[in-house]
Amino acid sequence: MLKTTAGGVAGLSLAGCLETAGSIVGDEEVEPVRIGVLAPDPDSNPTGQSIVSGAAIARAQLNDNGGIDGRDVELVLGDTNGSPLEARRQYQRLILEEKVDATIGIATTEVLMALMDDIAEQKVPHLTVGSATSGASQLVNEQYEEYKYHFRAGPINDVNLAETQIDFLDDMGAEIGWDSVAILVEDYDWTERLWRVYRNRLGDVDVDVAMQQRYPPATEDFSGIYDEVERSGADAAIVSAAHTGTQAVMDWGPAERPFAFGGIHVPMQLSSYYEKVNGACRYAAGYAFATPTAETTDKTQPFVQEYQNRNGGDAPVYTGYIAFDAIKLFADAAERAGTFDSDELVGALESTSFTGTTGTIEFHDADHEHAHDVIYGEDNVHPLYFQWRENDDGEGVQRTIWPDTYSTTDYVEPDWF
Repeated sequence: MLKTTAGGVAGLSLAGCLETAGSIVGDEEVEPVRIGVLAPDPDSNPTGQSIVSGAAIARAQLNDNGGIDGRDVELVLGDTNGSPLEARRQYQRLILEEKVDATIGIATTEVLMALMDDIAEQKVPHLTVGSATSGASQLVNEQYEEYKYHFRAGPINDVNLAETQIDFLDDMGAEIGWDSVAILVEDYDWTERLWRVYRNRLGDVDVDVAMQQRYPPATEDFSGIYDEVERSGADAAIVSAAHTGTQAVMDWGPAERPFAFGGIHVPMQLSSYYEKVNGACRYAAGYAFATPTAETTDKTQPFVQEYQNRNGGDAPVYTGYIAFDAIKLFADAAERAGTFDSDELVGALESTSFTGTTGTIEFHDADHEHAHDVIYGEDNVHPLYFQWRENDDGEGVQRTIWPDTYSTTDYVEPDWF
């Protein structure tokens, strides 16, 4: 399923051949379509694992249905190790040595921004499936001819991520008893624009902001921060955390803090997270693009079931859904373009309207400040909020609480309240 210079990817159930020699069309053998997959530490990192496995499922489905324009699809892995320097090295290998027709992947701001000049120089379409930085789309908007080869299949960008948090608070805050909140944001590059939006927009929401804090990356003990949240009188702590999330949960639930907990929390998206933290996330509210029980589109549940079948019952994190969608929408664009010429592919991608697992994927045009980013909205890609709950068997489940379109249950306060 995947070709890599460093051996296979463990634990991802990638059954099948490692390499595809070609497709037979009539009496001619044609070269496969080659797509480079850039993922961080796919042997151990859930984000990287989901990118690789989501892409592999898309590849298998395409090849079962004639490939792309009659050509088989082959994936070539580049393990970025989460490092900008290694990502550039792997990207150059995929383009110059492996001769891929497109690349997908990249999970962090630091890595994506380091690659933008390489993407511009090589003029090969790239679909981001993890990093949220709007710095990339700003480059496309300001220097279109150089950077037009970059598209973000997901997630929605950092500005839209913050706007979704605000939309949730505006729509649901009063209803679930969150009249005042404490905004807690980890101090990483990916949160810079979120922080700016929070500070500029939260004043328009009918919820009081009792406290705002951007805490250091090295934070390993949240007790002092949570003492401040308690003193502020906030009804809920709203977090933006990808790297520091688990300790934030462990210092909240087991300590039975007298405020709710929710927000953008990447580790909490793992379907196995409840078990990993021994139920410490019970009653916490999380943010996701899909969950194992959500029916975002008619493609969501079939993908989840296939992913779980291949991965021992584990469901993907957000990058798995998006990587799957990215491969599929690239195939759709290539077939509409009738060519793999990069400039014509850019035109086809710009006119994309594709229903994926996360919603209807369309891209902002070149004149938009978020050029080539997936469009955020109820008719396009709209994240959901879930709450970790415990079922009758004592297992943790993610129940969707917002928006109403996808909601399966009401929010429930922690029982220690």
